[in-house]
Amino acid sequence: MQSLKRPDFTARATLKLCVESIRDKDLAARLDAIAPLVDQAESEYLARAAKAEWYKIDATPTVGDLRVDEMKRLYKGTFVKSVGTRNIYDAIKKQPKNDICPLCAQRTVSTLDHYLPQTGHPALVITAVNLVPACQECNKIKLATTADTPNQQTLHPYFDDVDAERWLQATVMEGNPVAIRFSVAPSEKWDEIIACRVERHFKLFDLAALYASHSAVEVEGMRHALQQIALRGHAEAVRDYLKELATSWAQSHRNGWRVATYEALAASDWFCASFASMAMTAS
Repeated sequence: MQSLKRPDFTARATLKLCVESIRDKDLAARLDAIAPLVDQAESEYLARAAKAEWYKIDATPTVGDLRVDEMKRLYKGTFVKSVGTRNIYDAIKKQPKNDICPLCAQRTVSTLDHYLPQTGHPALVITAVNLVPACQECNKIKLATTADTPNQQTLHPYFDDVDAERWLQATVMEGNPVAIRFSVAPSEKWDEIIACRVERHFKLFDLAALYASHSAVEVEGMRHALQQIALRGHAEAVRDYLKELATSWAQSHRNGWRVATYEALAASDWFCASFASMAMTAS
């Protein structure tokens, strides 16, 4: 859940490039005829986006006389593959820093997701602001998911920025092996709608399970380092080291799962003390 710079490719210009790549003159003419509708759909999208009201955009089965399946082919067969438009696809896909999916903030980007799905919104299939870089898993989870209310809308990387406040929370589950549980802790500065949307996004993409899995690997991999630190300074040295890691990771992504993990571990007397006990036993 990371924000991205909004792409500046216009839908009309992109459609024009697609039309120029199509050899079927009849199809090219039909596509050229819907340019005003595509332009209108983009304008409505941006207007709704300003108020986070994408759910109010009505679904339609056609764009002019073009069906959904024809527009899907335009996206997959022309926009994605054509020499004239592939650079647009690639530019949008390459936006995230280090190629990390903005929807889960963990896996690698491999595709573009239609924020408003192609089925129901064929006029937006090649509209850049509706195309979000995503990993294959997030794209598959979302599929044709739509919202009927403002609270059901997932976060949109081009229009939502929730990193100004801390909201990702982690809790240490004592046991062997140690486990980390993740949850959303809405900021007091948020209104009810954005709080619900963050929670909706978190649950839809199953981020609690994703982050728990990765944090378990992280903790297991650092056990030796923590044991060595405990040998030199016991529990407080372990705690200080974990705090430093949390501070460091927060510089790049303050709501990253590593930040929440290290903060939770540092706050856990049980976790820090367990390495002090190991150190005492070893000595």
